[in-house]
Amino acid sequence: MSDAVLVLNAGSSSIKIGLFDISGTEPRLLGKGLLDEHEAKPGVTMTDATGNHLFEKRRAPADNNADALLADIMDWSNDYLAGGTLVAIGHRVVHGGRDFNGPAEVTDNTIEKMAALTPLAPLHQPRCLSSMRTIRSLRPGLMQIACFDTAFHCGLTPPVSRIAIPRRFEDMGIRRYGFHGLSFEFIANRLKEISPILAGKRSVVAHLGNGASLCAMRHGKSVDTTMGLTPLDGLMMGTRSGAIDPGVLLYLQQYGMSLDDLQHTLYLESGLLGVSGISADMRALLASEDSRAAEAIELFTFRVAREVAAMANTLGGLERLVFTGGIGEHSSEIRQQVCERLQWLGAEVDHSANDQGNECISTETSRIDVRVIPTSEETTIARHCSEILRAVH
Repeated sequence: MSDAVLVLNAGSSSIKIGLFDISGTEPRLLGKGLLDEHEAKPGVTMTDATGNHLFEKRRAPADNNADALLADIMDWSNDYLAGGTLVAIGHRVVHGGRDFNGPAEVTDNTIEKMAALTPLAPLHQPRCLSSMRTIRSLRPGLMQIACFDTAFHCGLTPPVSRIAIPRRFEDMGIRRYGFHGLSFEFIANRLKEISPILAGKRSVVAHLGNGASLCAMRHGKSVDTTMGLTPLDGLMMGTRSGAIDPGVLLYLQQYGMSLDDLQHTLYLESGLLGVSGISADMRALLASEDSRAAEAIELFTFRVAREVAAMANTLGGLERLVFTGGIGEHSSEIRQQVCERLQWLGAEVDHSANDQGNECISTETSRIDVRVIPTSEETTIARHCSEILRAVH
């Protein structure tokens, strides 16, 4: 076995893990797993690419669970490679701001710049930075590479990138950045693999999961997206509000809500959870007979369809709609409801193909090609790491 990279995709309470062999032209998945420090028994689990068990470690609850579990997974990776070498750690970083338009090696300087962006991504930025610092203390000589969700959208220009506030704030870097870029980049590459001709079509990619956003793209490039300065913008999500009348925020502050309470409400108590009062998990809402669950689902699909139409306006038409992400890939009912709202644009879904989760779920007479394509942010990160390592060596 040859050189390998360990990919850490940090969320607000867990870290998705991927171990990739990068000795070939394309990264090859060796293992995948999850580090969750908030379970009753915090732990890390790994399986191979087909789901067979490889490794599991549990620890008693403690303040330093994440640090200890990162050490566990790195020790296991070295043993598992058996003659191969762990040459780098790749990280998903949600916000790159103005400084990072592509992958960057993790240094004291880059950590400082990423940390300054924490107020713009308070759920995600602290977790990935903590992982970077821990690994630097555990393996100070091991290269770490930061890959940014915002980088895929770095080509956005006015009017798409502009917010209608005084220009002096834009000069400070307050603009629309966009997120989920590592996922959208994976889908863009997959569309090219399916057909270079089709990749040039006017496409909207719907990354629907606990976090959700849309990207309008053509020729593999982002031309518009629903998220803006922060990953709080755009579609409603599992616990995030999405786009909201700014007057609501002013009113809540006048009502007496503190800035911290407002942030907590918008990031952790809103979205599907807030509207339903039941759950942030779409699977639980779809299984529920409570009318509030149905109302939350209705609002979600309404918001998605409305923003697809807005993306089509940017593109000057719509020729393809791609569903991806946890909800987009696995919920035929959500795909059906969104497409029913887009029938006026020419979207027609083959019910059998949709229920089976086929890649193409549109009918032969549909004016829009509707597809379901699984995404892999970890693969995108592994590709970037491989490219940087080749350039270095």
